[in-house]
Amino acid sequence: MCALAAELRGYEKPEHVEVLTCGVGPVEAAAETARLLTLGRFSAVVNAGIGGAFRGRAKLGDAIIVNEERLADFGLEGGAPMSLPDGAHLEERVAASPELLARCEGLPYSVGSGLTVTRVTTTDATAARLARTYGADVESMEGFAVLRAASLAGIPALEVRGISNYVGDREQAQWDFRAGSGAVVAALEAIVPRLA
Repeated sequence: MCALAAELRGYEKPEHVEVLTCGVGPVEAAAETARLLTLGRFSAVVNAGIGGAFRGRAKLGDAIIVNEERLADFGLEGGAPMSLPDGAHLEERVAASPELLARCEGLPYSVGSGLTVTRVTTTDATAARLARTYGADVESMEGFAVLRAASLAGIPALEVRGISNYVGDREQAQWDFRAGSGAVVAALEAIVPRLA
């Protein structure tokens, strides 16, 4: 599952794999992932695409396997717990499948945490706040949504991001779509055969 097909351009998928697109952002990703999972039979979901690295966590052209996603700025401003009736609570964290992560052990990719945002971070001040608050390695706009939809459907899932930019000031972000796309495609070629 990728936001846009261009993120996985050049990926030669095995016969038993479907490459599906969900659109950009958490709402589109959650809705489309849930819809597609009800229409087909899937043994696993891999959310794959480009993402931004928080400085010092990865370099442009690296690939990161995401073991946990958090949804940024969800709930009460300031992060205090939100009291809801009838024991309801906000879901703002979702883990990748431990079984799928175990199958990726030994591959030359770092494993880290992801942060799903509703808009791309373009200032160093926001990047610093997000890094301080969440301690994430990589920023995306779909990771939480895809992993959460798969979790609710009872299908194991993980996420792979190719680093296309640094999170922060747009002038200093060093955007390189091709480097991020190439990294995630190479990672998928190594990871997907282990998930069959």
